[in-house]
Amino acid sequence: MMDHDDFATEPVKGLPEALPKGEHIIWQGKPSTWRLAVEALWFRPVAGYFLLLIFWRFGASLQQVSVGEAIIHTVPFLVAGLICCGILYGLAMMLASTTIYTLTNRRVALRIGLLVTLNLNLPHSQIANAMLATTSSGHGNLAFEIKPGTSVSYLMIWPHVRPWHLKRAQPALRCIQDAGHVAQLFAEAAESRISEPVLERTNMQLAHEAAE
Repeated sequence: MMDHDDFATEPVKGLPEALPKGEHIIWQGKPSTWRLAVEALWFRPVAGYFLLLIFWRFGASLQQVSVGEAIIHTVPFLVAGLICCGILYGLAMMLASTTIYTLTNRRVALRIGLLVTLNLNLPHSQIANAMLATTSSGHGNLAFEIKPGTSVSYLMIWPHVRPWHLKRAQPALRCIQDAGHVAQLFAEAAESRISEPVLERTNMQLAHEAAE
C-alpha cells in the first residue's frame, strides 16, 4: 500500500509507475500553500501570539518611556514573530510543492514527503467512506476512511491526513482548491468502479473447458 524509492523516476507525474491498461487520470492537484499553513501549521495562532506579545511589550514600555522608545522595544518581538511565521509559511510551501494528489478511475494516490518521497495508493475497494469539509473560499479537505484490515500511520503521512483522527488515520487530500468538484469526481469514479461487472468462472464453465 505504501512504498518509496528515492532514486526512481516518475513514468507518470505523481505516480511511481505507469498506469495499467484501463486506468486513467481524472484529476491531479496539490494543497494550497496558504491554506496548508493556516490549517495544518497553525499559522494564525502563532501570528496572534506574537501580536499579543508586541502589544503587551508596547503597553508595558509606554508606562516608563516615550512612544518612540516603546515602539523600539517591540522590535525584537516583531522580528521573532516574522521569523517564526516565515518558517511556517516556508514549510507549507515545501510541503505543497512536493505533493501531488491524483484521482484515477480506480484509486486515490498521494505522492508526498519532503526528505523521503512516499507513494500512498488507495484502491476504491479499500475505501469505506469519504468525508468532505470545505471553506467559504472553496478550498477543502477530502478524507478517506479505510476499511478494516488496512492501516496507515498518522505521523508518517501528516499533514495529508484528517486532523485528530489518530487511532484510525484517514488519509486526506488537504487544502485543495474546488474541493466540492474533486469530491464529485471521486464519487462518480468510485460508483462507476463498484458497479463494473466482475467476470467469474463457475465450476460448470471450468468442467466444460476441461472436456474440450
